[in-house]
Amino acid sequence: MPRLNPVSAITSLFPAEPGPRRSYAVATLINSFGSGLLLVSLPLYLTRIVELSAAEVGIGLTIAATVTLVVGLPIGELADRRGPLQVAKAMLLLQAAATVAFLFVDSFLVFVVVAIVDTVAARAVITAEGALLRRVAGEEAAAYRSSTHAITNVGFTVGFACCGIAIQLNTATAYHVLIIVDALTFLTAWAVLRGLPRYEPLPKPETGPRWGVLRDRAFVAFAVLGAASSLQFTVLTLLLPLWVADRTDAPRWSIPLSLAINTVLVVWFQVRLGGKVQTIRQGGQAWQRAGVFFLFSCSVLGLAAGLPTWAALLLVVAAVCLHTFGEILHMAAGFALSMGLPPAHAQGQYDGFLGIIGGIGAAAAPALLLGPVMSLGKPGMIGLGVFFVLTCALMPAVARWGERTRPQAPSDLAAVAD
Repeated sequence: MPRLNPVSAITSLFPAEPGPRRSYAVATLINSFGSGLLLVSLPLYLTRIVELSAAEVGIGLTIAATVTLVVGLPIGELADRRGPLQVAKAMLLLQAAATVAFLFVDSFLVFVVVAIVDTVAARAVITAEGALLRRVAGEEAAAYRSSTHAITNVGFTVGFACCGIAIQLNTATAYHVLIIVDALTFLTAWAVLRGLPRYEPLPKPETGPRWGVLRDRAFVAFAVLGAASSLQFTVLTLLLPLWVADRTDAPRWSIPLSLAINTVLVVWFQVRLGGKVQTIRQGGQAWQRAGVFFLFSCSVLGLAAGLPTWAALLLVVAAVCLHTFGEILHMAAGFALSMGLPPAHAQGQYDGFLGIIGGIGAAAAPALLLGPVMSLGKPGMIGLGVFFVLTCALMPAVARWGERTRPQAPSDLAAVAD
């Protein structure tokens, strides 16, 4: 295993040569840093400074998320018709404006309006970025997306660390600075993306349905299974903190330690392991292996309950490591399938649909993880692992199905306008 050097590990994620790939990676880092600033601090700003109730904040964010689900497909279709770069740049400007608008929120109604605009713009950027990445990286899109995922983790981590200062100060000025800096990151990312070539929309077949994704049964199956296994994304951020605090004698500092371990391992291994998963079939196989890691992770975490402090700590750390390697394989598999299954001319539409189904899964995650799993204790945690391994075991068959039913794809994804 190579010697761990954090600086070289991070710099190795960026392409060595100047060009669209490096610009896209830099924009990703800037954008994720800004998002990390407000992801945790925004609810605190709204409750402590604006003085909305926690219930009002929760309801407002739920309304915004629901609206985003409704507009997912049209946003994806817009990216395909107008070009992903144009849509991404426009939505970054809209997101910057919406972020600044949080400074002027003084009531629940204003908050809901601003939250809707901000959430829709954020989802539009994510949807357009999938199609844009495919144009930037071409045939190496899946491997390149593993790199940008690791870069996203770096940006989030730095953003989280910076927002901790404002949370500790807990003043209106501190929160306002975070909001302004976040808005500036969107403008900076927009400026970086201006250096990319103007990728024109790819030609669509003259015949066929407008919403082809809805008739692509293999992709729909992939999206549904993906939403089911996406519960894993909230295991470390939602379930583990409560499990450690309420069910084990592990020290409370093991919770932030777990998140730090997860971040370091993702940055270090995402490209090394994820870069090997590039085809649809490899994606299905990696997804299945991820389920095995999740089974062992949940089982080990469950067994930590009732053990002495030192033993519980060791098992929590082991569970986090197992889960992280499952996450790395799961993400790499998702990249390979979400880039390999959609036709190039409809990448935005397919990503929009994937966002809708994934959003439903994300909405259900808190109730499922904090309800049955926590209430059942060890059996609930082990049962969650069994759920992961069973749903993930179906993905190789779905991948083979999708591979058989793909039309011949055009070879030139990187065509640009003069």
